[in-house]
Amino acid sequence: DNAIIENFFGILKSELFYLKKYTSIKQLKMEIKEYINYYNNDRTKSNLNKMSPTKYRAHHYQN
Repeated sequence: DNAIIENFFGILKSELFYLKKYTSIKQLKMEIKEYINYYNNDRTKSNLNKMSPTKYRAHHYQN
């Protein structure tokens, strides 16, 4: 049981996969890679002081 990754895949499906029809596996793979990049680097979270996960980790380890 891995609740963190199950939660991520639930979010990925609801925010990406279910919203669009894909014409090829290649297109789906490309969009998943772009989504993961967005999820880690651009998406801000209020419980992370309105920073992205990557920025929050970098900030946290500097202190």
